[in-house]
Amino acid sequence: PQGPTHRLSASEIRYTHLGPAHFGTAISSPYPNGRRVLWSNGLNGIYKADHDSLEILGVYPSPDGAHYSPAHAEEKISAFNKRTTGPIALAQAISTARMLRNLSSVYTLLDKGNRYYVGDKIGKIVIYGDAETGNSNSNINKLNSYDLPSDVTGNLVGMNMTFDGWLIVATEHGFIVAISRDFKTVRTTRLKHSEGSGDKASAAIGYGWVRNGFAIDEQGGIYVASQNHMHKVIWTGDHLSTDPQDGAWTAEYRNGTGHGTGATPSLMGFGEEDRFVVITDGDPVMNVDLFWRDQIPPDWQQLPDTPSRRIAGQQPANMGDPNIIGIQSEQSVVVEGYGALVVNNIPRNVPWYAPKQAHPLYISFLGSNPKHQPFGMQKFSWNPTARALKTAWVNNQISSPNGVPLVSSTSNLVYLIGARNNEWTLEAVDWTTGEEAFHYVIGDQRYNSLYSATLLDENGHIMYGSTWGRVHLRPVER
Repeated sequence: PQGPTHRLSASEIRYTHLGPAHFGTAISSPYPNGRRVLWSNGLNGIYKADHDSLEILGVYPSPDGAHYSPAHAEEKISAFNKRTTGPIALAQAISTARMLRNLSSVYTLLDKGNRYYVGDKIGKIVIYGDAETGNSNSNINKLNSYDLPSDVTGNLVGMNMTFDGWLIVATEHGFIVAISRDFKTVRTTRLKHSEGSGDKASAAIGYGWVRNGFAIDEQGGIYVASQNHMHKVIWTGDHLSTDPQDGAWTAEYRNGTGHGTGATPSLMGFGEEDRFVVITDGDPVMNVDLFWRDQIPPDWQQLPDTPSRRIAGQQPANMGDPNIIGIQSEQSVVVEGYGALVVNNIPRNVPWYAPKQAHPLYISFLGSNPKHQPFGMQKFSWNPTARALKTAWVNNQISSPNGVPLVSSTSNLVYLIGARNNEWTLEAVDWTTGEEAFHYVIGDQRYNSLYSATLLDENGHIMYGSTWGRVHLRPVER
């Protein structure tokens, strides 16, 4: 999308009710008829929809599916359209958020055979697929399931796949498990420093010893962040290794809050470029940290105020305000080339009567209201000649309340779901300069992104998950 700024008409927005918590969507490979489909999971169950029309092609319903009906969604949307601030709005946000306690299958992936893997937080992996292989119109069948070994403890908090086709999962207690896709062979290891991570009494909900997904590179490097450390585990093709002789490493990062990073690691640098893994750390004013992904250059000197020589760059994400006392983001760092972007996810003007555990509601269900929405995005850039990480730009006029931004190298724009005047928007920001390029006004609380990722398909169309369904933006060229 290239703009110009305007309000999208009803014909430029496609919305389909799927039910709550369809945060992520996987776009299939083309079927024999050339069609692509979307796979997603939420509280209503597993859904398969046409990529272009959003027509629902198949459903594998959950036991709670009937409860989260379109009528139920419309009632909730209407309530939030009436109020996104004040005690009544907070009460309805608390009530609505309770449904997410039942969500167990956040982590998914889709393989080249259009088999959809769903990881349950209690350690079960289920594969769904087409009832009729190769038929995009067929309903969904449950194909297989696998329970993690009994000695692997902790909720499942991430799932990915190696380049040679092994399923990799991680648990909050620091176990890494490699599973062949026929579920006949399994390999396990445990991250260093994970002793005591199984003490559930010491971990708040959502703040386990490992609390995010992980990244995998083409050479078998698996990058996992734990509460105080960044880890590289090596998949050799036969086993998982934490041995430095195989190229594995563990490096400490700053963690002043004690909660660790809120970011899934991102990879930066490929081929002959400098290669890093990137996270935000756990300091009250989080830093963007670059870790040397492979061997540390022999002449590299440890940076001041860093706990590890492996850290190649450490810069505060203070949104240009050196006096700021706290800022955090729950998103992966957005990386393109040597650029790294973070957004502010701390609500402003939280009312006195809101308990601390309710503060996230002011960026989720109430995040579009100008009284509460957070503002700020900051891009950092690695200079390979100077071997230094510096701030490239700051934009404090753009708000990304809860969604995950996306950068397009073709348009040189960052796209994100934002908010203006209590309506949800698509924001586009120049990746080089940080200046606003354009924005689309999407509309009311039906279009709240609620922590979902902004996606861009091969036709240049933006799509994302909303609180109760999926949204496709199809702007008419002006």
